[in-house]
Amino acid sequence: MEKPVRRSRRAASPSATPGTAPKVPVSAVPRTPDGPVLSLVATEPPPATEAPAPPEVRRPRGRPRKTADELDDGNRRRKLIEGAARLFRTKGFDAASTRDIAAAAGMHSGSPFYHFESKSALLYAVMDEGMVLAAHSQANALALLPAQATPRERLRVLVRHHFEILLGPHSDFIPVMLYEWRSLSGPQRKGIARVKDAYEAAWMPVLQALAAQGLLQAEPGVARLFIFGALNWSVQWFDAKRGLSLDQLTEQALALFIREAP
Repeated sequence: MEKPVRRSRRAASPSATPGTAPKVPVSAVPRTPDGPVLSLVATEPPPATEAPAPPEVRRPRGRPRKTADELDDGNRRRKLIEGAARLFRTKGFDAASTRDIAAAAGMHSGSPFYHFESKSALLYAVMDEGMVLAAHSQANALALLPAQATPRERLRVLVRHHFEILLGPHSDFIPVMLYEWRSLSGPQRKGIARVKDAYEAAWMPVLQALAAQGLLQAEPGVARLFIFGALNWSVQWFDAKRGLSLDQLTEQALALFIREAP
């Protein structure tokens, strides 16, 4: 009788065990010089993060600052107005050419028309901007007086300031307005009259206060016309190199227009 064949038991393969993951032999684990790699699972790269939004740029309050070109353009315009005022006063509006005006401002002959559409528009700008500046400086001069200033003290400030814009270093625009009024168009005259009336209106409360004190030599409305007529005519005869100073001239004008307090 033959002996039964013995079957050797084989170790069950790890892959044969149901429900378990196959084991990797230690010899199959990749190694580095410092030891085995700890993980065989490829890790996913971290999700890309969005770049932070740039901070919101806030616009500065108020008017934007002028560029260098804009400032330079404003300076050229100012030079044109000042040069034109001087030439209109010395040569007259008709005799002063745009070439003369451009040369006085250091520009080419056609440059004035970049800033003003015509010589008439330049004449209007001379009068208008001159009166606007005069109104501002007059308001500043009155604001420097103490609140308890008397009507006479206020009139003195008004007269002295008017002499300054008539006879001072930048005094061409009012003589131009007096001499060249006829050269303006109808609408231009109305525009200048509005600015001039606003300038002269600041005198009325002072004249009315003087009249109430019995110190004014005439009715306030008529006195205003006489006063401006007399002061403006000083451009015909005043000479700073001889005679009275503007302060002395002011005191003489006050003696002419108002009485001394009893």
